[in-house]
Amino acid sequence: MAEEKSKRGSIGMSLKGCQTNNGFVQNEDILEKDPDPGSPGDSRQHSAVSILGPEEPDLKDIQPYAGMPKEVLFRFSSQARYRVPREILFWLTVTSVLVLIGATIAIIAISPKCLDWWQAGPMYQIYPRSFKDSNKDGNGDLKGIQDKLDYITTLNVKTVWITSFYKSTLKDFRHGIEDFREIDPIFGTMKDFENLVAAIHDKGLKLIIDFIPNHTSDKHAWFQLSRNRTGKYTDYYIWHDCVQENGITTPPNNWLSVYGNSSWHFDEIRNQCYFHQFTKEQPDLNFRNPDVQEEIKEIIQFWLAKGVDGFSFEAVKFLLEAEHLRNEIQVIKTQIPDTVTQYSELYHDFTTMQVGMHDIVRNFRYIMDQYSTEPGRYRFMGTEAYGDSIDKIVMYYGLPFIQEADFPFNDYLTRLDTPSGDRVFEVITSWMEHIPAGKWPNWMIGGSDRARLTSRLGKEYVNIMNMLLFTLPGTPITYYGEEIGMGNILATNISESYDADTLLSKSPMQWDNSSNAGFSEGNSTWLPTNSDYHTVNVDVSINENFTLIPETGNEFLC
Repeated sequence: MAEEKSKRGSIGMSLKGCQTNNGFVQNEDILEKDPDPGSPGDSRQHSAVSILGPEEPDLKDIQPYAGMPKEVLFRFSSQARYRVPREILFWLTVTSVLVLIGATIAIIAISPKCLDWWQAGPMYQIYPRSFKDSNKDGNGDLKGIQDKLDYITTLNVKTVWITSFYKSTLKDFRHGIEDFREIDPIFGTMKDFENLVAAIHDKGLKLIIDFIPNHTSDKHAWFQLSRNRTGKYTDYYIWHDCVQENGITTPPNNWLSVYGNSSWHFDEIRNQCYFHQFTKEQPDLNFRNPDVQEEIKEIIQFWLAKGVDGFSFEAVKFLLEAEHLRNEIQVIKTQIPDTVTQYSELYHDFTTMQVGMHDIVRNFRYIMDQYSTEPGRYRFMGTEAYGDSIDKIVMYYGLPFIQEADFPFNDYLTRLDTPSGDRVFEVITSWMEHIPAGKWPNWMIGGSDRARLTSRLGKEYVNIMNMLLFTLPGTPITYYGEEIGMGNILATNISESYDADTLLSKSPMQWDNSSNAGFSEGNSTWLPTNSDYHTVNVDVSINENFTLIPETGNEFLC
């Protein structure tokens, strides 16, 4: 009896030494028999034990069993009847995942995109000096705009666009800026601006403002420091040696100002010429200087921190000039060089659209994106490059994977001076054919530097052009007064230095038939009101209840 127990213990120990059986015993009934060393049963036991040894097993004589060691499991897993179904299931899973990913991408690609706030409704452009006077000084101001926000909301406008209001000289319509961080006293105070921003947002509207980075006023602190060669400000502007004899300046080259004559002006303090693309009171900043770019970045951040929802970047094509200072090519090569004084008489290959200019615009975009991370606080960026061909303007959309502007402003409809259906069709199709795939168009029929629609095409075309504006794909932009059919004034009474031709479309907003068209309760206005204000005003339009209802659901009074 003791011998029998000893044999069983020996077999059990031999099994445990070769495998972990997890409580399952193979051929358990054999272990209960009294083994005979010479019997066939003993041979079977030795065969079972030998499976677990180092010799290769014969799988033909073995069936899978619970608790089999991994070496045996791997042997079975390589058999075709187990391997093929496993591989089929694996590749079916991979294929299903890829199909789901492809379907998701396709659905996202073909599904209608959710429109952002700058796409979802019209923009309303306001020239602040002419919109509403709140303090009886004859000049429109920020408080006046705030007082009229209820009217703006009745137009179903989504965005208010206010042109330049920075502290500046009155040269070139406030584009000669003395301080980028201050409100010009004509328009009010910084507190007035902050109140206006809050009121606009309370109405569910957005606010974009003009920004002119290309130049400053010659009264700006930077220019005063630069002309005196003070520290880092020495090269904030574009200076070059020139000859000054008997009050006559010989400039470094033949480059011309947009307003005509040389774009170089001699400064007696620095004894050099500085470059100006516009008037001599507006010296160009040197954007090849990293310090200048950092200053502009901080100014943009300043206004974004004030709650501004976006910018219209003006005159961006002028940001860089060629460093070599070679003469620009004459349009008429036989013209005597000394008689070339008008901007249109040269090809401006060295003073506009220079290599690196778009990199600066992309940096502006990067700043805007940094402030666009909050949900619902996307910061809009538009660019102004009027006068260029469509193929150059659409470049401001950026590249497929490098965004610049949300859209460059499209002023081609503002150039129409005859009511031609063929011409309208040509303008629309040209823009839509040139716009990059997936980019958002925009349209305007008036602007601060264009003749008003009524004066260009006639009163009978006001309604139809406004309707066209709202049926075209993209964002419609309305210049103040165009919704009621205001026209140009015939003359100005201004004593300031302006281009009078561009003043005619900036007359005071015509609110009603009271004195000064309801624009001001003062004794006079900075520009005269149009003589037709008794019949063309907001009150008359509301009473007549003429409305345009585009497919988007927006309504504009006409």
